[in-house]
Amino acid sequence: MRAIEFGQYGGPDVLKVLETGVPDPGPGQVGIDVAYAGVNFADLKARTEGYRVAALPFRPGLEVSGRVRALGAGTRGLTVGQEVTALTDGGGYAEVALADATTVFPLPAGLDLRTAATLPTVLPTAYALVHAVGRLQPGESVLVQGAAGGIGTVAGQLAKAAGAGRVYGVASSAQKADYARAYGYDDVFAGDFHKSVIEATGGRGVDLALDPVGGETFRGALASLAVFGRLVSFGNASSAEAWAVGQPELYPRGISVSGFSILTLAKTAPAALRTLAERAFASVAEGTVSLPVTAEFPLTEAAEAHRLMETRTSTGKLLLNATAHPA
Repeated sequence: MRAIEFGQYGGPDVLKVLETGVPDPGPGQVGIDVAYAGVNFADLKARTEGYRVAALPFRPGLEVSGRVRALGAGTRGLTVGQEVTALTDGGGYAEVALADATTVFPLPAGLDLRTAATLPTVLPTAYALVHAVGRLQPGESVLVQGAAGGIGTVAGQLAKAAGAGRVYGVASSAQKADYARAYGYDDVFAGDFHKSVIEATGGRGVDLALDPVGGETFRGALASLAVFGRLVSFGNASSAEAWAVGQPELYPRGISVSGFSILTLAKTAPAALRTLAERAFASVAEGTVSLPVTAEFPLTEAAEAHRLMETRTSTGKLLLNATAHPA
């Protein structure tokens, strides 16, 4: 089978196509014939910084859709040939991938494999940010960083469906801000956002802020909170030093800060992740949210997908097609 691997850290060129044997699922695992693999910013950080890389060489890829190829010992509730979507612990950039059975989900009714590849990381993460961790209440206001990205486009829709009073987004350019407005946002700010948020809310600030960037963006979001506001950190795209918040920041307005990582939850509380994912997937089946795929590449062109994502001009979700062959 074909797979994508890197043996050193660096730019997209370190991603190499290799021919290798098909892996067999171990106990509690599922082997999946991959149709599509999602491309995530975490994959770029793995390639450049070693994020969640236990050892080199390493095969990236955190989510796939496809058909069950084989079941490991003790795996129940799935059948060979069944269409599924799955969260993987790496190795998704391949024609065959392995996943723990607890993170493999039968395809929701009415969804095709292409759309299903966008589900495993984006949808449960956005759902958790808005509901389980962010605990958004009807009438509250929301601020979402990265509004034009995969998680951002879903979070905006979920927030609006949950009855948010106003949903604000932040994007890196005016073009991306225009794109995001079609996905639940009342307004989207390009670049610097703190002053715009304060003006838009009449000086009050927002009730909930969602931040995947860290660094100065994290601090700006913290300063944009209303009294009793909540900030959820779910990434560190800036690669800044880990944030620290204490009494001086929290006490004056009674604000709170929490965090979320779907990859960590998959390890520490897989049953909770499964419940969360099933609720999130239902929102797609019910038509509450749509999941835009804006670019697709053959598996062998994974480096090109990474180059596009690194330009920070991409919107929505990027996919690799494991069944396509370049012309």
